[in-house]
Amino acid sequence: MRIYSHIFHGLHLQTGDIICTQDGEADSLFGRLWRAFGKLVPGEIDHCVLYLGPGGRCIESAARGVIVFHMPGETWESQALFKQRLLLDTFIGVAYPLQGRYYPPEKEARIRRAVAAFCLEQAMHSKPYNLNYLDPQNDYGFYCSQLVYKAYLAQGINLNSSQGVPKNGLLADIVFPQEIWNACLHRKPGDEA
Repeated sequence: MRIYSHIFHGLHLQTGDIICTQDGEADSLFGRLWRAFGKLVPGEIDHCVLYLGPGGRCIESAARGVIVFHMPGETWESQALFKQRLLLDTFIGVAYPLQGRYYPPEKEARIRRAVAAFCLEQAMHSKPYNLNYLDPQNDYGFYCSQLVYKAYLAQGINLNSSQGVPKNGLLADIVFPQEIWNACLHRKPGDEA
């Protein structure tokens, strides 16, 4: 598999980078309902999507389970893909899990390919959405941040940062999207490079 590059909202991505979104859109009633659902998830980030390439090709785990989809153009337009994804979300930024780790280029490329291959394998097997958030170690299904977490964990990178989310009692085992964001160097549109 090649390493692809793309731009969303002025932010550069490569295969294996993580698009972070917030549930809902402000411009529609249904989008506002999604936003209300997102309030149940701690932090600003409600959803994680792995960038694959080429173009706007991405993979996620959501209502339909693990699916591959293609976001056209360089702007995140969730309305355009609602029927395919059953999700309305707003682009927040990009998390760069390999940035700042100073891996040699060959190792970084190997990790990017392996992470993408892990996620694509889950889509190939039509893995369902995992509603058991308390068990992120299972492989029978995945929630969004669990898919990204497991793909990177298989490469020795633990993105379960415990940063910025409640981590006591029953919530201790959940891998929240906000943790993925906090575990990585990240950028939002308009941030200086």
